[in-house]
Amino acid sequence: MKNILIDTSNLGTRVCAVEDGILEEFSIEQNSEEKFVGNIYKGKVVNVLKGMQAAFVDIGLEKNGFLYGGDMCVDGKLVSHNGTNAPIDLPLNPGDIIMCQVLKEQFGSKGPRLTMNISLPGRVLVMSPLVSHIAISRKIKDEDKRTALDKLVCSSRANDAGYIIRTEAEVATDEELKLELVELEARWEKIQYDYERCGQYEKLYGEDDLAVRAVRDFINHTVDKVIVNDVATLEMIKREFAYLYSKRPEMFEHYSGVDSLTNHYGLNTQIDKLLHRNVALSNGAYLVIDRTEALTVIDVNTGKYVGEKNLEDTVFVTNKIAAKEIARQIRLRNLGGIIIIDFIDMMDDAHKEEVLSILEQETARDRLKCTLVGMSGLGLVQITRKKMRNMIDEMLLQPCPYCEGNSYVHAIEHVVNRIKDYLHEIFKDDTIVAVKLTVNPNVYSKLFSLNVLEKELCLEWENIRIYLIPDPLCHIEKFNCERIRTSIITLPDNAKLLY
Repeated sequence: MKNILIDTSNLGTRVCAVEDGILEEFSIEQNSEEKFVGNIYKGKVVNVLKGMQAAFVDIGLEKNGFLYGGDMCVDGKLVSHNGTNAPIDLPLNPGDIIMCQVLKEQFGSKGPRLTMNISLPGRVLVMSPLVSHIAISRKIKDEDKRTALDKLVCSSRANDAGYIIRTEAEVATDEELKLELVELEARWEKIQYDYERCGQYEKLYGEDDLAVRAVRDFINHTVDKVIVNDVATLEMIKREFAYLYSKRPEMFEHYSGVDSLTNHYGLNTQIDKLLHRNVALSNGAYLVIDRTEALTVIDVNTGKYVGEKNLEDTVFVTNKIAAKEIARQIRLRNLGGIIIIDFIDMMDDAHKEEVLSILEQETARDRLKCTLVGMSGLGLVQITRKKMRNMIDEMLLQPCPYCEGNSYVHAIEHVVNRIKDYLHEIFKDDTIVAVKLTVNPNVYSKLFSLNVLEKELCLEWENIRIYLIPDPLCHIEKFNCERIRTSIITLPDNAKLLY
């Protein structure tokens, strides 16, 4: 069974794709951080660098965006429809006002990556209004179906706009395709209308939040349930995907439990393991995942696995298991850029080819494009994966305040989530009338400022008192909870009742 879990709270939204209890994809979006990927802006060119065949564009953010020459437009048409082959003479000049879209979030000292190749995603189609060609997902293998989809979109589109026909279009009805064509065209017309009338640095279009993107990008005919813990979010999804809901209303389900979805379905342990450097494999072997600024390195080790026949067979079995898990970890951790995999050396060429084949099949399941380079003589495999949003460890970790940033600890929001789930577990014991919770002062402040437990304290916990005690000696990842079953409570002077 495959379920999509959408868990929302005051902290943000978490989305889990779970197949038979195993976490297959995980995304997180914090309410405290504004996201820019997919947003469309009316920007101003501030600098053109011919030596880099690029321009810097002010779109009203802290840092100017980077626009590569191959992603520029001339008279409303792209110089290169796939962002390559930048012209020697760039068509832009400082001071030009342009429409552009954010391709990649700003990372570190780098501003966001921009493109003038606007794309508007739907569930079965992606509109590219500045090109005219029709592209079809390579995962649709049936040639007759490919031809039929091409004819349908060509005959139904307006103004020769370009479209990418997504994999899910293979099982979509003609009615759904035509409805989405009309919706995307109306969205594009509004963007053009706003562009002509608004001032520079204005946002013309905002990408959907994570809950909507999850349904748009994750839902296919293999999904059994979409489980949402927030009524307002579920109603929004029903409105945004009215056609899908009319066909499969039983797929959408509201979870009314008091604890988080990730805790209810036992996924917190799997999520926490995404922050570990070592990943255990089913046969006792393990992976070591190390990330640098330029690339990610994944090393395969036999660990406790000693095999049964000979060394070559032991290595081959380990590498096959590792290939599947590596593809899963890449998706779960949202690893991007260059990824180097150090498989254990194999002597048999047939074994090398099979391991590569498994890796290629598993990475093909990824929603983001992965390009795999063959195995070198040293057993190294290179993968490049499109980098759009922050990696999971950047969302769940923060620079360590104890060693002045030379390492990382759990982000405060992640610690708060763990405390929330812990309280949900212990309050199943109805003899508890209060708790004294000792936490780091930074966590103490965040618990009050975010009102994370406000809903629970107003409803099912209204007769329970939670006293917070800040302790500067308490590690930022740790907390201590004293359970109280009596009305007589002794508190330190710095204790404060939560809300």
